[in-house]
Amino acid sequence: MSEIDTQQHNDHVPRQARSGMARLLWQQLPYVVALLLAIAGVAYTNVSHQPLVGYWEFLALAIGAVCVVTKWPETEGREGQIRLIWTQALHWIAVLITMNIMLVSGVQQLLPTPASGLVLLTLLALGTFLAGISLLSLQIAFLGLAMGAAVPAISWLKQSIFFFLLGAVLLIGLAISFWLRQDGKPSRAPPESKHQAEA
Repeated sequence: MSEIDTQQHNDHVPRQARSGMARLLWQQLPYVVALLLAIAGVAYTNVSHQPLVGYWEFLALAIGAVCVVTKWPETEGREGQIRLIWTQALHWIAVLITMNIMLVSGVQQLLPTPASGLVLLTLLALGTFLAGISLLSLQIAFLGLAMGAAVPAISWLKQSIFFFLLGAVLLIGLAISFWLRQDGKPSRAPPESKHQAEA
């Protein structure tokens, strides 16, 4: 084998690895985007103190479409495809109805606005997880679990942000005081270096 053939072979292997990685990332992109959109919706609701009714409905429909699109190639026959569409449509309509029940003014008065965002994310997470179970899709089920895990994480982060800020102020204060103390002292040469300099 010549050097040119070896170099072409070595160049070909990384391209295959890169294309395989790119394909994997492309396949996981809808799930990552859905998770980021869900977390962004909760963050916006917490900041603006206004529920995003249309946003959550759009996100539920988008995840329903992701469920159908990702399972479509695996579904055999026209009857199976129609059953896939109908079961997912009924599933996500039930999730949307449940979400809208939580947004009815009588129920909304019982919950503060930031809590309603977390409740809607919880319902969306449950709907996504159950869709993943019914479709036997590990990615969709994991997306539902990740959204569900984001609920207590967001709540914990919101409650503990004050403690994080206090800790950061404490660390900055300690760093400044040590830095000022170190700069305020004249530097002394060790006694051994004086003796070496005299000799």
